Amino acid sequence: MGAHWVVPPSLFAAEIAQSRKLIVAVKDNVRPLGFRDAQGNLQGFEIDIARRLAAELLGGSTQIELRPVSNRDRLQVVTDEQVDFAIARVTVNSARARIVAFSEPYYSDGTGLITKSSALQNERDLSNQTIAVLNNASTIATLRYRFPQIQLIGVESYEAGRQLVESGKAIAFAADVSVLVGWVQEFPEYRVLPFRVSTESLAVVFPKGLESDQLRREVDQIIRRWKAEGWLQQRANYWGLP
Repeated sequence: MGAHWVVPPSLFAAEIAQSRKLIVAVKDNVRPLGFRDAQGNLQGFEIDIARRLAAELLGGSTQIELRPVSNRDRLQVVTDEQVDFAIARVTVNSARARIVAFSEPYYSDGTGLITKSSALQNERDLSNQTIAVLNNASTIATLRYRFPQIQLIGVESYEAGRQLVESGKAIAFAADVSVLVGWVQEFPEYRVLPFRVSTESLAVVFPKGLESDQLRREVDQIIRRWKAEGWLQQRANYWGLP
């Protein structure tokens, strides 16, 4: 379980801060948000956020344990209080807000489309095309509403989606833009189409309750300041996020 925040972190005495550390759930397989470099070290936009939060809350970026989690476990480790919070590509929605608390958003994400085809340039070009999408993705309903003439093929993974595009069975793959940017960085023959199907906010995830609420309010203040200073935008630009 993570640290117990008995007073707002901004009031922590230096000696208390020295003995504490944050435990933060992150992704280690989603470039450029959270992934491992060639040496196996964690890096990415969300990793930068986690480390700077530790530096501001506890006085040093080494006062943190980064705990990689699967998508399936992102919320569970928070509600079970195995971590202090999660920065793990979690989008804000009303269903999740019933079981966890969200910070001020740190990035505006959304669903986009990636392709190798020069035939796709704008939304009109999607008419009567076949698009791959993750099974049970929340964006399926939005895609069907906005583009009623497209055909959707469900896949179980991003790699399966890429294979469909590679084989020509689908002309594009729909997923979160933050994920697709990493795809292009790894496979530069692809490109993300210049429009979004939907817009969603990424935020830090906290357990519900007064103890965590103190920490959440402190993180909110820090994120708002980062926005005003331009630091979040600078780091997003650094990692190639639109």
